[in-house]
Amino acid sequence: MNDTKRTVAIVGAGIVGVSTATWLQRDGYDVVLIDRLGPGEGTSHGNGGVLASSSIVPVTVPGLLRKAPRMLFSPEQPLFLKWGYLPKLVPWLVRYLRHANADAVRRRAAALLPIIGDSLADHQALAAGTRADKWIVPADYLFLYNDRAHYRADAFAWTVRRENGFQWDEMEGAAFKEYDPAFGPSLGFAARMKNHGRIADPGRYVKDLAAEAEARGARILKAEVTDIVRDGGRVTGLRAGGETIACNALVLATGVWSGPLAKTLGIDVPLESERGYHLELWEPNIMPRSPVMVASGKFVATPMEERLRLAGIVEFGGLDAAPSRAPFRLLERNIRAAIPGLEWKETVEWMGHRPSVADSIPLIGEAPSVKGAYLGFGHDHVGLTGGPKTGRLLAQLIAGRQPNVDLSAHSPARFAG
Repeated sequence: MNDTKRTVAIVGAGIVGVSTATWLQRDGYDVVLIDRLGPGEGTSHGNGGVLASSSIVPVTVPGLLRKAPRMLFSPEQPLFLKWGYLPKLVPWLVRYLRHANADAVRRRAAALLPIIGDSLADHQALAAGTRADKWIVPADYLFLYNDRAHYRADAFAWTVRRENGFQWDEMEGAAFKEYDPAFGPSLGFAARMKNHGRIADPGRYVKDLAAEAEARGARILKAEVTDIVRDGGRVTGLRAGGETIACNALVLATGVWSGPLAKTLGIDVPLESERGYHLELWEPNIMPRSPVMVASGKFVATPMEERLRLAGIVEFGGLDAAPSRAPFRLLERNIRAAIPGLEWKETVEWMGHRPSVADSIPLIGEAPSVKGAYLGFGHDHVGLTGGPKTGRLLAQLIAGRQPNVDLSAHSPARFAG
């Protein structure tokens, strides 16, 4: 791109879009951020808040197909389905479940490692010198189990993490209680991952990053993008909010809502919403020392500014259905079992949409048939974790620099029509 005035339009102002904007500005580009809700209002607001570098193992582990029916019919399991949505879900679900094998898990882990494996440092580099830096908190990340036998039952996931260079400490009994006395007797074993982190307020963090970008000249537009304008196979602009915005390149980073626009670029992504739920417990009387993943309930509990956020649950039901009540009730039962005696002053509920690609690998790269059109979405449970690195890689690609990361597994071309 040799234009004197180099403008990039970014569709989506969550963590991926805002990170891309920040890195592009540092490279001298003009940026327009377009989001139908505004910066940090969607999934980037409601995520679990953990910089989960070790979360390279997808939901689709071996044995999922066998376990899923039982999970769907139990109100105590973190998997829900709106049954009326099942006919629409089936084609995606068939492709998704084909990846529930060891080889596919290892392929996904290898693809995700360079995107999320150094997340804390990636966030610190992104937010350096900005007001957003204050929200980044270095922390351990603990996986909590009932006992050692429960931990050993998860051996495959830990083997994959070890194969990818992760190390951890094992704590049980008195050693775990000494580390963090918050948890009750039902949780007697912890695997502690060091060099992780948390964001003390994810929504405000992304808003602060966006405000910094705006202060440096970025235009932020609250609108729906309706079309991508191109000339001779190259992007020249897009239409949003009743106007046409000229640009030399665009980035599609609007999470689960990226599918229709990607299709206009010749990319037919098998993309589905994993509806995620969170509860915020404000002013709790007990606060865990570090963010934790409670293995039995597959939920995360993260200390945040003045509250404890519980996030997790997978529900399939599409983009339009109202939140279900059962996931909220399950999160509350699970935290009461994990931290007996926990009390709080106010509960805030939230439901949002994780963008889940059938192979659990995000799309990062240029559309093969439209020059200047780049995609960055599909991070399922690790969007916050991988947002800064994804944005940096996209900025490098737009600038014509070769990233030092093999992005072949992330190529949008794998879904080209």
